[in-house]
Formats: sequence, structure tokens, C-alpha cells
Amino acid sequence: MAIIDWTQHPPLIYTDYKSSLSRGPTQSPVDLTTLYGESSTLSIQEFDGSLVNRFTIGELDHDLIRNAQQGGYPLGKRMVVSGKVLDQAGRPQAGVLIEAWQANASGRYAHKVDQHDAPLDPNFLGVGRCVTDNYGCYRFYTIKPGAYPWKNHPNAWRPQHIHFSLVGESIADRLVTQMYFPGDPLLNYDPIFAAVPESAQDRLISTLDLGITEADYALGYKFDIVLAGAKATPIDAEQGA
Repeated sequence: MAIIDWTQHPPLIYTDYKSSLSRGPTQSPVDLTTLYGESSTLSIQEFDGSLVNRFTIGELDHDLIRNAQQGGYPLGKRMVVSGKVLDQAGRPQAGVLIEAWQANASGRYAHKVDQHDAPLDPNFLGVGRCVTDNYGCYRFYTIKPGAYPWKNHPNAWRPQHIHFSLVGESIADRLVTQMYFPGDPLLNYDPIFAAVPESAQDRLISTLDLGITEADYALGYKFDIVLAGAKATPIDAEQGA
């Protein structure tokens, strides 16, 4: 497993992010790699073997615009989100599973728990996945998500964002993070974003990229993801490590 530099990530308990107070860990983490290395008989299944290039991906799994169509296209601004997955030395990582989930253009998730008074889109499920290629590249087609209210504090609204989960060599090599959009004024009011060290916040904001944009179809946004080290993409404080 890669070495995590925790100075690049938000604290797992952050006072302004209310629910982290009750669900954040209160004890020091256990270093499984140390336990594993000290025993000649202990076997931790999550470390055995490799998951790289063992994932099966459907033809439209990466295309959130088309993978849930019920006779029409989803509403909203079409986007291409693309970038590279890199290790702490800047080397591209092939065979990494990336899962994405997000709200629709109205700011509502297609999930029974989300009871926000905003319309669901019958043609948009808001989930997808892909595997990085030999150059560490990934690509998703989707709709720009809307902002939505949440119960953290009075008049609280989450900025537009997309969640990403990455699985590497093993199930223990997992990064959960969020991608935000440039110029979003709600970033200044969001405690989840504010929990990230200021020096690392820009790593969570995508970049408009006309080189990724597909003419007459979808705007392109670039978002590289670094798995560890001093330039790591910060973890999602909402989900934990």
C-alpha cells in the first residue's frame, strides 16, 4: 500500500462538519501492514493477490448520459470528465477501477434516502465506472450536477460535485474523493471543502479543458487524481479513508 501523508487530507473529525462528530473515528488507526509484516502466519486476504485488470466493465458503464436512458436524454449540461490516475512519484496507474456517483442537474440523487424537493430525471441514474488504460487515463460522460441543500447548518448548500472511488492493487488500496468545479461560489461556504488543508484545496477543483471538450456535444473538464504522497488528492471527509 502507498504511504499516506495525512497532512494533505482533511481531519476525520471536523467540528463544522456536524455528522463527522458522531461517525468519525475516536481511536488511533491500526497499521495493518505492520501487523502483516511482523507475522509469518497471519494472512490478510485484502493484501493477497492483485485486483489490477480484474474488473469487468460494460460498454456504457462510463457514459452516465446514456447508461440509464428510458427513451430520452437526461436534462442538463453535458460534460466529459477525464484525467490521469498517478502514484506519488507521478507514474500513471493502469487497471485502476474508478466508480463515480452524483446528483442530477436539479441536485437530487436517484436514491430513496434523498428526499430533496427537486425532480428526479428518469433518464439519469447518476452512477458509472471505468478502468484506467495503460497510460493511467480515464474518461466519463455525464451531466453537470446541481447544488443541493443539506442539514449540516441553517441554509446549507453543497457545491456542485462528483464523487469518485478508486480501487487499486487491493480492496485496501482505496481512495474516495470529490471533484468540484472552478468558480463555484458555494465552495466558500462548504465545511467539507473547508476541512481540506488550504494548500491542497485546488487539487479537488477540476479545470475547464477545451482539449477534452467534444465540439457540439459536451464541455470537457480535466481532473487528475494522485493516490498518495505530498501531492495526493485529498480524501472525501464525507466518506472517510
